[in-house]
Amino acid sequence: MSTVKVRGLKRWLKACQYSWQGLLFAWRNETAFQQESLALLVLLPLALWWPETALESAILVLSLFVVLISELLNTGIEAAVNRHGDERHHWSGVAKDVASAAVLLALLQCLLVWSLVLFF
Repeated sequence: MSTVKVRGLKRWLKACQYSWQGLLFAWRNETAFQQESLALLVLLPLALWWPETALESAILVLSLFVVLISELLNTGIEAAVNRHGDERHHWSGVAKDVASAAVLLALLQCLLVWSLVLFF
C-alpha cells in the first residue's frame, strides 16, 4: 500500500476540510455544541463592545472559545470510545466522564471570567 504525503498548501487545505467536517458533525449531532455556539454568537458582540480594554475583550472571547474547544474534544473522545462497541467498560466510562468534566470546567471558567471582567 502506497502512502503519498500531501505537503504545502494542499495539505493545509485538506486539514481545513477535515476541520470543517468536524465542526459540521458537531453542529448536526451535538445539542450542547449547538447551544454553546449560539451562546457564543450572542455573547461575542457583548465581549467586543462592553469591556473597557481590548485585553478584557480578548479574555472574554477566549473564554467563549475554550468552551467550544472542550466540547469538540469531548465529542471526539465519545466518538472514539463508542467506536469500540456498545458494551459497558469501566475505562470507557471514565474517559467519557473526564471529558465531560473538562466541558463543565470550561463552562465554569467562562462564567467566572465574565463575572470578574464585567462586574468587578
